[in-house]
This record gives sequence, structure tokens and C-alpha cells, in this order.
Amino acid sequence: MKRLLLLFLALVALIPADAGAAKKIQVVTTIPDLADMTRQITGDLADVTSIATGVEDIHAVPMKPRFAVLLNRADVTVLEAPTRLDRSLGDQHPMGNPHINLDPVRGKSMVRAITDGLSRNFPEHTATFQKNAAAYTRELDAAIARWQQEAAPLKGKKLVSYHPDLIYLAERFGMENFGTIEIRPGVDPTPSHVADLIERMRQAKVEIVVRERHYPAGLAETVAKATGAKLVELPAMTGGVPEAKTYISFIDYNVRTLIKAVTGG
Repeated sequence: MKRLLLLFLALVALIPADAGAAKKIQVVTTIPDLADMTRQITGDLADVTSIATGVEDIHAVPMKPRFAVLLNRADVTVLEAPTRLDRSLGDQHPMGNPHINLDPVRGKSMVRAITDGLSRNFPEHTATFQKNAAAYTRELDAAIARWQQEAAPLKGKKLVSYHPDLIYLAERFGMENFGTIEIRPGVDPTPSHVADLIERMRQAKVEIVVRERHYPAGLAETVAKATGAKLVELPAMTGGVPEAKTYISFIDYNVRTLIKAVTGG
């Protein structure tokens, strides 16, 4: 099995192992975003399966016996990972915020990383990988240009999310990340933290509270109601809602939902 690592800077390293005899390349990814990108790149050359479905907390995907079977049969695994982890830092992002999948421009870097890694390890298919990746990148570029134009109402708007996974999306479209309901990534809020957040939000006139759909609704609703902010529910991965079956439709859903919240449309 080969392991393809997508680092925070979209660098790629593959660790070669015994190649499988399957007619198609068997690929397993950690998240559906990577799976969709890989399918776009490989086309009919690969069977691609994601461990996460898109509705889970990516930091706490429940382990299932079938994961071991999938990984055992895989020729390649595709994942986003730091070069090292230090859990003594006390939160879920000890090496920096990994949620780059929510920024479509960084998504293009992920496409390049997957393409380069696959091409190095399956050089006989390089031309196909590169051709498919170029076509998909053009599709992404067109979508990004459209989103940038449509998202003009988002510029300068302040946003609070439950978890800091909206940072890259918000920054890409000119929003200000004001804070999070969590104290730190994966660290539950205390009453004093929530009270302080509500007071600061009132003073700053924060307009949007985002609840990522895998987080509890009650506290986000409380914060939004106490501050007069609009509560928005967003998926954090492709597949998180029925309308987000592909990576592009996932980003499109999030951008359009935020625009509707701001404009009242």
C-alpha cells in the first residue's frame, strides 16, 4: 500500500509498499473532499472510498471494523496530516488549523498534491492524471471567480463559529473571524467563556453565528439569540448535507447559505 500525505502546506509524500494486483487502483481517503478530488483526477482508473462520510466530527470519526478491511486492500491512502503531533498542547489543532478543505483556493493545492503523488507512483498514468486535474482545476477556477463576485455582501461581516474550522472559508471571502464558542479547538466552553463571548459580540455587533452541523445546537442557538445574530448551520465536509455531494457543490452550499443569512435572501 502507498500512503499519500497531504500536509498543511499541501506537500505530498508517498511511502511505497507492495503494489496490488487489482485492475483498478484502490484508493482510500480520510474525508470525502479528498475522495471527490481523487475521483476527478483518476477517472475510471481507480476505485475511491472515503472513511468519513461528511456528517461526522472529523476529529472523532467512530472506528469501524470495515476501515481495517478498506485500508488492508488499498493501494493508496490519501490524508491530510502534520509531520508530527503533540497532544500535550491540549487541543485538537496542536500543529495548526487543518481545515484547509473549506477554502477552495487551498483546495486547488490539494488537487495538485494528489496529482503529483499519484503521478510519481503510477507513472504509466501520468498523462491521464494531469489532463483530468487540469480540467478539474479549470472548473474550480470558474467556480471561485463566481463565488468571489457573489460573496461581495460577506466582506467585513463578523462571524463566530462553534469550532475554528470556518477560518479559511471566512478569510477567503473577506469575513472576519471574531471568535469561537469553544475555548480552544475541542475544548468545551465554560459558562464564563460563553458570557464573555456574548458580551464582546454585542459590543462588536457580530451578525453571524455558525453551527457546524455535527456540533450541538443548543449552545449556538443560545449565543445567537442573546446577541441578535443570525444562526447559520453549515457542513464542514463534502457530503455533510444532501446538496453537497461534490467538493464544488459543498463550497457552493456554504457560500450561498452565508450570503442568504447576510442579505436575508
